[in-house]
Amino acid sequence: MRLSKAFASILACVVLGTGQAFAADPYEINVILPLTGGGTFVGQEESGALMALQDSVNKTGGIKGRPLKFVLSDDQTSPQVALQLANGLIAKHVPIILGSSLVAACSAIAPLAKDGPLVYCMSPGYHPDDGTFVFSSNVSTRDLTTATIRWLRERGLHSIALFTSTDASGQDAEKSFQATFALPENRDIKLVDSEHFNPTDVSVSAQMAKVKSANPQVLIAWSSGTPVGTLLRGANEAGIDAPILTTTANATYAQMRQYASFLPKDLLFPGIASLAQNVVTDSATLKAIDSYTKALAADKLRPTYLATTAWDPAMILVAALRKIGPDATPQQLRTYISGLKNFVGVNGPYDFVKYPQRGLGLEAAYVVRWDAAKGSWVGESGPAGAPLRSSR
Repeated sequence: MRLSKAFASILACVVLGTGQAFAADPYEINVILPLTGGGTFVGQEESGALMALQDSVNKTGGIKGRPLKFVLSDDQTSPQVALQLANGLIAKHVPIILGSSLVAACSAIAPLAKDGPLVYCMSPGYHPDDGTFVFSSNVSTRDLTTATIRWLRERGLHSIALFTSTDASGQDAEKSFQATFALPENRDIKLVDSEHFNPTDVSVSAQMAKVKSANPQVLIAWSSGTPVGTLLRGANEAGIDAPILTTTANATYAQMRQYASFLPKDLLFPGIASLAQNVVTDSATLKAIDSYTKALAADKLRPTYLATTAWDPAMILVAALRKIGPDATPQQLRTYISGLKNFVGVNGPYDFVKYPQRGLGLEAAYVVRWDAAKGSWVGESGPAGAPLRSSR
């Protein structure tokens, strides 16, 4: 039996759980994430945020009447696999690659995008060259370290031990901190000890003994995921009672629960607006954070730092596609984002003219603390790491 044109049209629609119907094929954005391997905790947080964002966007019309669909590929936390996946997508002439999530994978993918596609890396530790097709998410590690050291310095905490992992993320952090220590305003900062470890190490007792003997006022323990558990456990076993600062990538509820028995009394993070809502004053940013929090809650998710590394880049891409249309070329997308000045995300106002390839600068960086009693993060500084007048 032949279908009527009207019935055929209904069948052709993609009907979402929200009741929104689309008569066109989905607009697909290809995403490369570490869904397995050592970076799984990153990929899980980011993929969850992207699915929540997909639902939210499709409730409000999708992309010019087409439903948005994120197509996820697993790089297995391997730069080599990330490179293979990116090559495959480029061979298909996709206009956008969102990802990957770690410095090493982004470093592998970026050289492929000399003439497009537009690549939006979700690691703040990757620093793209100005004017390229590669953008990077969130506040850069360089600005995060600058804000953090300012806060420590102005709180009178000048004696610091630095403990970093030997992978690409750890190396980037060490370079950023060393550059920050070298700034004239930080001449009174004293690095009393610097230690390294391999992310696969199961014990750091020897290095922590050196840290303890150096008697720092603050220990910067920079690694993410399971390796940071090794650092925190090692500090606890060594009897180090100084405040510990770690990368914001560890600002996840799962890790706070997993490491609860050996978390330090004061656990600090370089922060962003969505983790420091108690000190954020910009109403537009707070509104963006509220929308983001509600969208995650609809998918039974809670806001974390890693969710923001995917959320704002994806929202920026959605804004570009809604403005230009689903036939946007990499060149058009780059031009749009490079000139974007008035986009407000969960990390605050973006200005890609002032801050090429990233849109965020030092003023978007905060210092936050894990408040175990509240079960959440609280802001300990103002923008750019400025101490609060009421700091304890």
